[in-house]
Amino acid sequence: MSGLPSGTVSLLFSDIEGSTALLKRLGAAYAEVLNGQRQVLRQAWADHDGVEMGTEGDSFFVVFPTAEGAVAAATQAQRNLSESEWPAGEQVLVRIGIHTGSPTINDGGYVGMDVHRAARIAGSAHGGQVVLSAATVELVADCLPEHAGVKDLGSHQLKDITYPEHLFQLTIRGLQTEFPPIKTLGASSSLPRPATPLVGRDGELAELTALLSSPQVRLVTLTGPGGSGKTRLAIGVAEGLVDRFPDGVYFVPLAAVATADVMWTTIAEVLDVPPEGRIPPGFFDHVAHRTALFVLDNLEQINNADTVVADLLQHAQQVVVIASSRRQLNVPGEHVHAVPPLELPVDATLAAAEASGAVQLFAQHARMAKASFKLTPATIADVVDICRRLDGLPLAIELAAARIRLLSPAALLARLDKALDLASTSSLAAARQKTLRDTIAWSYDLLNPTQQSFFQRLGVFAGSADLDAVAAVIGDLLDDTDPLDLVADLVDASLITITEDEAGEPRIGMLETIRTYALDQLTAWGDLNETRWAHGKYFLTVVKDLDQMVLGAQDQALAAGRRFALEHDNVREALTWTLRSDEVARSTARMHLGLDICGGAHRLWRLGGYLVEARGWLERAVTMAGGADSPALGRCLTALAYVDILTGDAGAALPAAERSVALWRGQDDLIELARALDHLGMCQMHLDDRPAARSSFEEALAIASDAGADRRLSSIYSDLSRLEALDEHFERAVDLMQSALEVDRRLGCDTDALIDRLNLACLKRYSGRSDLALEDFRALLPEALRLSSPDNLIINAEDVAAVLAELGHHEAAARLLGAAEATRERVRVPRDPLQQGEMEQPMSVARAALGPDVWNAAYDAGRNLSVEDALTEAHAATASATV
Repeated sequence: MSGLPSGTVSLLFSDIEGSTALLKRLGAAYAEVLNGQRQVLRQAWADHDGVEMGTEGDSFFVVFPTAEGAVAAATQAQRNLSESEWPAGEQVLVRIGIHTGSPTINDGGYVGMDVHRAARIAGSAHGGQVVLSAATVELVADCLPEHAGVKDLGSHQLKDITYPEHLFQLTIRGLQTEFPPIKTLGASSSLPRPATPLVGRDGELAELTALLSSPQVRLVTLTGPGGSGKTRLAIGVAEGLVDRFPDGVYFVPLAAVATADVMWTTIAEVLDVPPEGRIPPGFFDHVAHRTALFVLDNLEQINNADTVVADLLQHAQQVVVIASSRRQLNVPGEHVHAVPPLELPVDATLAAAEASGAVQLFAQHARMAKASFKLTPATIADVVDICRRLDGLPLAIELAAARIRLLSPAALLARLDKALDLASTSSLAAARQKTLRDTIAWSYDLLNPTQQSFFQRLGVFAGSADLDAVAAVIGDLLDDTDPLDLVADLVDASLITITEDEAGEPRIGMLETIRTYALDQLTAWGDLNETRWAHGKYFLTVVKDLDQMVLGAQDQALAAGRRFALEHDNVREALTWTLRSDEVARSTARMHLGLDICGGAHRLWRLGGYLVEARGWLERAVTMAGGADSPALGRCLTALAYVDILTGDAGAALPAAERSVALWRGQDDLIELARALDHLGMCQMHLDDRPAARSSFEEALAIASDAGADRRLSSIYSDLSRLEALDEHFERAVDLMQSALEVDRRLGCDTDALIDRLNLACLKRYSGRSDLALEDFRALLPEALRLSSPDNLIINAEDVAAVLAELGHHEAAARLLGAAEATRERVRVPRDPLQQGEMEQPMSVARAALGPDVWNAAYDAGRNLSVEDALTEAHAATASATV
C-alpha cells in the first residue's frame, strides 16, 4: 500500500461486543448484521479520511491522519449504528478505542507499541463506548464534534503495557454515556484528572500529605460545607501519594449511593472485583493483600458508611482511606480535617488579591470562560468583593467566574443577589452541584424535620450568635429539644461554623451563602416574621443591657464595647427588618421595636466609632415614625440631635433637638426632658447662639436637679462649662467641670470621668497654662488610650496638638494633627466649628515656625499613623521636654 498516513497518526480499533452471543441468537440473520455494521462503519471511516488497514470478522483497524478525523469518525459511526434498524429488534453495540502516536510503517502496514496500545484501549471498552488515550484527547480538546465531550476515566493498567494509561470516554449527546468500569487489569490510579491546577491549598496539601505519610494514620476525613472543595482537595492529596501505594490509588465516587451494600459494590466495581466477590466477606479476599489508598468521596448521605469504612480498615490492614463528607464518621482512629473556604484578600490591592486563593481561583476560571480576562487595578476591587460575597467557597466562585464570558466583574457583582442560582455551564457537573443552591440542599435534605426547622431559624442571625441568643430566639419554638444538641447536629452536617469568644464560649455562625439558603427555606415555610420578631426583641434587651454597662465602671464599659462589636451585625439585622419602609405601615409594633433599638444603641455606636452609621439608622427611624409622637421617637430624636452635633452638622441637629424638647414637654419624664434641653443647648452653642444655649442649659440644670438625675447633671455641667469657657469665664468653667467630675466619680462612670479630666486640661490651656495642660494630657494618656471612643481620641489628639504647638513642639504637633485628620476622614466625622476655632491660632503659629515644606512633610508622615500611635509617639517625643 502506498500513500499511508505517516508521522503522528491516530489508530482506531473496533469490534462488536458480544458478537458470538449475537450470532447464536440471530443465526443466518447475523450476516445481515455484519454487513450492515461494516457498511455504517466504512462510510464513517471514508467520510473522515480513514485508511482501513485490516478487517477480520466484525473488527476493524483504521488509521487516520488526524486525531480530529478519528474522533469525528467514531462519533458518526456510533450515531448511525444507534439509528439503524437491526433484525429481530437487536442492538449492535460496537466498542471503539483510539490512540494517537507515531508508529513505524513497515511492509505496507504499521508496527510498534502505539498499535499495541490502541488495540488494548479498544479492548477495555464496552459496547457502544468510545475510549480515548490522553494523547488523542490533548489534540482534540478544542475541536470535538458538535454535542460531544470527554469524561475522565482515570489512569489504568493495560495488559502488556508497562506504565498506566490515562484514559477518557467520548460522550455523545443522545447516546449512552454511563457504562460499567472499563475492562483493564486494575487501575494503579483511578483518580479523575481535574481540568485546572489546585490553587490556594498549598498549606493544607503539605499538612495532609505529612499526616497520611505516618504509618499510624489510616483514615483522614475531609469535612466542610457543600462547595468548599473537599473532593478537589482529596484528589490533590491523593495525586501526591501515588508513589507510596504500589497497589494503587482508587477514587470511589459515592454521591449517588445511599446504603452500605451499594457502597461495598461501588468500591468493588472501581477495583474491578468480579461480581461474586463484591460484598463482604468475599470482597475482603480481593483487598486484604493490597497496599492501596482509597479516596471515598461523598459519604454523608450513606447509612452506616462508618461501619463500611471501619470494616474495610480492619480487614485490609495496608489500606489507607481519605474520605470526604459533610460530617465526620466517628470511626476509631479517624483524623478530621475541616476544609475551610479559600483565603480571602486582606485588602483590595492587586498584590494582596493575587496572593489570595479565592481570587486565584476566580481568575483561573474566568480565563477559561474568556481568554482575555486578567486582573487589573480597574477590576480588582470588584473581583475581591465578589469573592468576599461568596464566602471564598470554591464552587460558588467557579460558578460566578463562568459568567465573565458575558458580564464584567462590576456587572457580575451587581447580580450576586442571585448567586445561589448561578448555574454550572458544564455538562459534567454533578447533579447536586449544578447550582450552589443544589449543593446546600444536598446537606439540608439529609436533616430530620426538627433539624431543618432549627437550621432555617438560625438564618435570622447575622455574623454569629452565642448559645443564649440561640436559645432565646429559637429554643421555645422547638418543644423540649436542647438547642445545643441541634447545634452539634448542624456542625456535623457542616452547615454552621463554631468560633469562640474571649471567654471561650461558643458562637454559632453561617457562611453567608448558606445563610441565604436558610432564610429562603424559612420564608417558604412561613416562619420568617415570627422568628425575626423574636430576634429583634432579644437584641433590644442586649443593647439595653450594654447601654447600662457603658455608663458604669471602666471594666464594664470596655466589656460592653467588646460585646457590642460581636453583636453589631445582629443589631443591624434587627434594624433592617424592623425599619423596612415597605412594611412599616402594616406593622406599627415592628417600627416601635426599631425605634427602641436605635434609642438603646446610640451610645454603643459612639463607643465603637460608628457615628455615621448611627446617624443613618436614627434618621431612618425618625422618618419611619413620621408624626406619630411616642417616647421611643423622643429618645431617637434626642440621640439624633447629639449624633448630628458630633458629626459636625449642628444645623441638621437643631430641628431634631427642638422637636425632641417639644415632644418631651408633653410627656411625664423630666429626665428625658432635661436630656433633650441639654442637647438643644449644645446645638445652639455650636451655632453660636450663646444666649439661647445658656437658657436651654440652665433650664435643663434646674429640671435635672429637681428630679435628682445625677447622670444628666454631669452632662449638663460639662456642656455649660464649655459655654462659660467660650465666654472666657474660666473660673466658672473649671468649677462646673469639677462638679461634673465629682458626679461621674460618685456614679462610677470611668469613661465620662476621664473626659471630664481631659476637659479640665483643656481649660488650663485656654487660661494660658499650656505647660500644666500638657502634664495632665501626658498623665491621662494611658487611660485615654484604653477607654476613649474613637471620636474622643481624635479630639484628644487635636487638643494635645494645639498644646504642643503653643509650647514650641511644632513638628510633633503637625504629625499629631495629620493623624487626627486622616482618622476623621476614615470615620467620616468632620471637625466641629468650636473645635476648629480652638485650634486655628496655635496651628497657624506652628505652620509659620516650620515653613510649608517641613510642616507638610511632618503632617503627611502623621497621616500614615493611627491616632493611638501618634499620641504615643508625641508622649515619647516630649518625655524629656521642659514644660
